[in-house]
Amino acid sequence: MEKIMAAKCSMCFFNYGFNGLNRSNKDVDSLKKNLNLRLLFSAPRRSHPVYCKLQQRRLSLHYKRQQGKKPPYERIRTRAKLRPNSDDESEPEQSVPSNGDMEHIVSHEKSFEDEVDTRVDAEHIDEKNSAKLSSSAVETNIDVDPIDEKNSGSLSASAVETNRDVEHADEQMARTKVLAISGEQLADVQPEDLISMIKTAERNILLLNQARVHALEDLRKILSEKETLQSEINSLDTRLAEANAQIKAEEKVNVEQLEGQLDKLRHELINRGDSGKSELELYENRNKMSNEEALFARDGHVHSIRKEVDSLRTENLALKNDIQAVKSMLSNLENNDERMVTLENERSFLESTVKELESKLSDSQKEYSNISTLKVECKDLWEKVENLQRLLDQVTKQADQALLVLQQNQDLQKKVDKLEESLEAANFFKASSEKIQQYNELMQQKIKLLEERLQKSDQEIYSYVQLYQESIKEFQVTLNSMKEESKEGTLDGPVDDMPWEFWSSLLLTIDGWVLEKKLSNNEAVLLREMVWKRDRRICDAYVACKEKTEDEAISIFLRLTPSQPSPGLHIIHIAAEMAPVAKVGGLGDVVTGLGKALQKRGHLVEIVLPKYDCMQYDRICDLRALDATVNSYFDDKLFQNKVWTCTVEGLPVYFIEPHHPNKFFWRGQYYGEHDDFKRFSFFSRAALELILQAGKKPDIIHCHDWQTAFVAPLYWDLYAPRGLNSARICFTCHNFDYQGTAPASELASCGLDVYQLNRPDRMQDNSAHDIVNPIKGAIVFSNIVTTVSPTYAQEVRTAEGGRGLHSTLNFYSKKFLGILNGIDTESWNPATDMFLKVQYSAYGLQGKEENKDSMRRLLGLSSADDRTPLVGCITRLVPQKGVHLIRHAIYRTLEMGGQFVLLGSSPVPHIQREFEGIANQFQNHEHIRLILKYDESLSRYIYAASDMFIIPSIFEPCGLTQMIAMRYGSVPIVRKTGGLNDSVFDVDDDMIPHQCRNGFTFTTADEQGLNGAMERAFNLYKTDNESWQQLVRKIMNIDFGWESSASQYEELYVQSVARARAAGSRT
Repeated sequence: MEKIMAAKCSMCFFNYGFNGLNRSNKDVDSLKKNLNLRLLFSAPRRSHPVYCKLQQRRLSLHYKRQQGKKPPYERIRTRAKLRPNSDDESEPEQSVPSNGDMEHIVSHEKSFEDEVDTRVDAEHIDEKNSAKLSSSAVETNIDVDPIDEKNSGSLSASAVETNRDVEHADEQMARTKVLAISGEQLADVQPEDLISMIKTAERNILLLNQARVHALEDLRKILSEKETLQSEINSLDTRLAEANAQIKAEEKVNVEQLEGQLDKLRHELINRGDSGKSELELYENRNKMSNEEALFARDGHVHSIRKEVDSLRTENLALKNDIQAVKSMLSNLENNDERMVTLENERSFLESTVKELESKLSDSQKEYSNISTLKVECKDLWEKVENLQRLLDQVTKQADQALLVLQQNQDLQKKVDKLEESLEAANFFKASSEKIQQYNELMQQKIKLLEERLQKSDQEIYSYVQLYQESIKEFQVTLNSMKEESKEGTLDGPVDDMPWEFWSSLLLTIDGWVLEKKLSNNEAVLLREMVWKRDRRICDAYVACKEKTEDEAISIFLRLTPSQPSPGLHIIHIAAEMAPVAKVGGLGDVVTGLGKALQKRGHLVEIVLPKYDCMQYDRICDLRALDATVNSYFDDKLFQNKVWTCTVEGLPVYFIEPHHPNKFFWRGQYYGEHDDFKRFSFFSRAALELILQAGKKPDIIHCHDWQTAFVAPLYWDLYAPRGLNSARICFTCHNFDYQGTAPASELASCGLDVYQLNRPDRMQDNSAHDIVNPIKGAIVFSNIVTTVSPTYAQEVRTAEGGRGLHSTLNFYSKKFLGILNGIDTESWNPATDMFLKVQYSAYGLQGKEENKDSMRRLLGLSSADDRTPLVGCITRLVPQKGVHLIRHAIYRTLEMGGQFVLLGSSPVPHIQREFEGIANQFQNHEHIRLILKYDESLSRYIYAASDMFIIPSIFEPCGLTQMIAMRYGSVPIVRKTGGLNDSVFDVDDDMIPHQCRNGFTFTTADEQGLNGAMERAFNLYKTDNESWQQLVRKIMNIDFGWESSASQYEELYVQSVARARAAGSRT
């Protein structure tokens, strides 16, 4: 409302304030006749003070209105009576809503008129004084000034009066807008007031229309005056230009004439030269006379020119002053143009307000018809309200009484509670005092017993000393007898002091003789049984044959008598990886770790691998090629395969090198070739061919992942009918995300029947009829199917985790289970790890701090604060590992004041590029470092140096990094999935036994879940160092070795072999 009133006041001021510049036609004629500087400045000089004073008056009036303004009208109650308007409706200037408002407005109008009259009188006095001053300065302007004074005075008075009328109309409009309430409020107004409001609105509309007409007339006058002033300015400019041109021309002509006369005189003097003295004197006299005459004439001419120039200059100055005055008037006129624009905007606003008032008037007329019915309804409602009010008063009184009673009850209850607490405290004190007395009595009894026991122990110690002395004598006698017996010891006892590498090398030697046809299969079986039993006789024979020829050695071995059958199993692993010689992921660690654990349990374990060109040959011992070759069938042809033997980590290993033109395993990498299906189906058949031609009779053939899943159908379809039928097939899938599917036609290359196997109940993929799935074939044809953790075994039996094989796994669920992998605790041991700067154990954690400081310096990280937590991450950067959470963990660690080290690379190009960008961003950062490759020595350093280890996998079949991290004292932060859920238990989970809690876990694969686990880990690390150290020592002492896993596999093997033998005996 204040904005609308201010806009209207500014409009009225612009409208009537410009009247000071408007004259009648007579005034315009006098302006044209008597144009001078005073006349041009008279109108704006005298109208400007009126403008300023009017603005001050409006501001003071607005302030008085704000002080005298009443608060907003409250809603009129239904039973209230409105006072009728006592003023005459025919007098529009006094038509107001109420008598009180009328008195309020009339008092403001009188004060405003007095103030305006006083200011106008002062204005006339200023004008008279200014007129006197101007008349003394310029006499020609005496006639003009009084006219200007009269005009400006009359214009100012008219502007003030018109402003007063418009402001009065504005006040009435404001009150009209206050009364123009919603339809719901009009229902409570009396008809007489509504009619007076409508008439007041009509009068306001009439006043606004008149103001708009005046504004348009003033606009026309201002435009006409602007045109006349512009024409006068143009004429003055032309006169000024002509005067300047004339002065320049005359000066130029005079100068040229004087220069011509001087030149003539000089020529005459030069021509006469040396004439007589008389002539010279005569000439000089004449010359003097002529010069005087010329000078006299020229002085008069110059004098006249100077007068004309001076007059022109004065006239020019007057013209310049007139032009400046005209320019100032033009600037004022431009300001007037801007004001006219605002006037036009105000006019449009007034038209819109008039339309709104007309619409509201029509609405009020429509709603007036409903007033009578609303009044009746209001009366009924009012009676109901009064009844409800009476009921409410009664209920309120009752509620007050109830509150008083309730408060009294609460006070009594508090007193009772205090008494009960004091009673409990007294009882507790009494009970505790009794317990203390009983405890003191017990302690005294224990002290007496201890004293008695101490005396007895002294006596016993003395007797033990005597017995010890006697036992020493007996020991010497026994030792002498044992020395004699050792000389006569039998050769049947097992040898325990030879390393596993010795027995593996001995087995490989025997197998080489069999393949080279130097030993029969039966002879080889007897010798292998002696090796399994670690018979001293075969050990001595092998040592004795070191300097013998091969034929002599074979004859010595053949003289050995057969030993009793070995109780162990013969297990052959056929795999694509083996740590540390050919490792890509966890598969290589499992093959080596499980093989060593089974070997320690007394079983014969052998490994068959492809001979890659990119293997770590420096980790292989005694590598040699056999003279014999193994022929295998592929693509309707026979291909030779060279066989190499060696020992790796104490295990006997066979490497198969295919002599195939495609050079299957000479590609510079393990996986990722376009013909991987053919490469590994060829290897699977060649491995079975090696077992067959070597005459081996294994109990278990254990194949791993899709690369060797072909072994199961090949064994039962092709090799069992050929005599290799002693083994049971065990298949382990380490990750169901990789299934090695291919067109069914490619299955024929390795000799399998596509028509028989591309069926839904065999190798046909569950999602396509023309695709075969090696994993599905291994599940169908294997006797034992395992995966790498119990939780993952449950996850893959669902549609989401099974990757299309969940229905097959559920169908064969009786032979499918999950066994948690272990780690090689001998290899992963911080107490013996030579890659570390300082070796340490759970009972000496200072070495871990030294490794942390050393790695910080190696990677260029800040080591200013030893208590800054270091977070490690070693992983392949693939979607399965939760790369988006790893990226978030980098920035979150930095926000929480920690350091982060990442080691790993990605086979996915866009992920590798993304992390290369992050690595470049933190290239020289003091808290973040990313090493986008795999480095085993650096990985061990990171395990030892990190305080926490993050594994935010989306799914994780088993995971070995969390076990290795705990082995090195790094607390894991993992997502609860797969093997992570089976090996890491949250420290804050009350459902888990305290001794099993070993890390921090989260469930949801998002930033919020990861943040919660990281924040809890950081909080414990920073606030409770003692608890953190206890947690580190606890996780370092957890046994994640292969013993438990190997015992579960051993049980599966034994049960499967026993069932096979029982079935064979029945047939």
